[in-house]
Amino acid sequence: MFKARWMRYLAAVLAALHFSLMVQVPAAQAAMIGTSEVLSEQRQQVDRQQLLSMLDDQEVKAKLESMGVDRAQVESRINSLTPAELAQFNQQLSEAPAGSASVIGIIVLFLVIFIITDMLCATNVFNFINCINR
Repeated sequence: MFKARWMRYLAAVLAALHFSLMVQVPAAQAAMIGTSEVLSEQRQQVDRQQLLSMLDDQEVKAKLESMGVDRAQVESRINSLTPAELAQFNQQLSEAPAGSASVIGIIVLFLVIFIITDMLCATNVFNFINCINR
């Protein structure tokens, strides 16, 4: 009698556990991925890699160091750019003239991004910029 009661109790606990685990499992959804989506994602990765490789340029390194900006911060900002911002940034780079003027343009663009993110309270790179959300 005791064994039968214990078995019913165990069966009820196992059934409740099984039901709770089944409820938590989300249903899988599958869909076709278009070629344009795959190409745009790959293009974004290539664009990010191009920007990160520009940080290896000696002139860019020297200019960022003279401004007191850490390379790790620049890399994290590049990695956090939205696809639209990344496309706009690369469009500006492709339209920039070759040579030292483009390096200065890159640095100015980085600084503008830093200033905007400081104003939005996302970072605190420059102490003289006040947050607009406070």
